[in-house]
Amino acid sequence: MSYVEGFLIPVPHDKRDAYLAVAEKAAPIFREYGATEVVECWGQDLQDGKVTDFRKAVKAEADENVVFSWIVYPSKAVRDEAVQKVFSDPRMQFDNDEMPFSMQRMIFGGFETMLRQGD
Repeated sequence: MSYVEGFLIPVPHDKRDAYLAVAEKAAPIFREYGATEVVECWGQDLQDGKVTDFRKAVKAEADENVVFSWIVYPSKAVRDEAVQKVFSDPRMQFDNDEMPFSMQRMIFGGFETMLRQGD
């Protein structure tokens, strides 16, 4: 089964377009190096939890929203090789002023797919 790398990212509301521009630049590069799908989702219905929730997970501030994102690869081996290539690719060199979100509060991890139904 496939391998999925997932992300939660706090993004200021007024930097939505800047975030999308970075994502649109990066997505084809991830695809070039083996990703089969790149998905970026802007939070719309994020409920406050009693213990935890999406906003608390990334310590989102009042002026921030949460992006839920994932990249699908055929396998972990393809992902591991792709990540090395992506982050050494000169097209992926962003200066800190270009990053429209807090890298320190981004959460990410890799997951083996257990079940998939649908498209």
